[in-house]
Amino acid sequence: VVKGTPTTYNKDLQEDKEMLFDVMDTVMDSVKIAIGVVSTMRIHPEKMKLGLSPDMLATDLAEYLVRKGMPFRDTHHVAGEAVSLAEKKGCGINDLSLEDLQTLSTLFEEDVKEVWSFDRSAELRCTEGGTAKASVLEQADKLKNYLEL
Repeated sequence: VVKGTPTTYNKDLQEDKEMLFDVMDTVMDSVKIAIGVVSTMRIHPEKMKLGLSPDMLATDLAEYLVRKGMPFRDTHHVAGEAVSLAEKKGCGINDLSLEDLQTLSTLFEEDVKEVWSFDRSAELRCTEGGTAKASVLEQADKLKNYLEL
């Protein structure tokens, strides 16, 4: 109840909620669609893996250099140069030799080969909302708890 307003404001106070009701209808419809999609979804890990490409790990290459002490603003450019070099050589970024990478930065060492693991890449993102298995399980638990309320 809103006190102290003239009686002619009643209609205005009703119309301002119309957008809220529209949003609620849209959200509820979206939830129904999501339930239908997820409940009938089939996951094909083999097909998912076929969609992976080494250039997806360019950010991991940049993060590797950050761990070696290079500022990210610089690592971003080096990773881009690595992608460009791989394109020029007609190979994947993961097929560049250590020597190739060292022409871009002397910080590259033998351990750079660890960067080319998609599983490792996912596991390194162990933050809230991240892709690490522990993070995903935590998110799933939170969602289950939320839905049980």
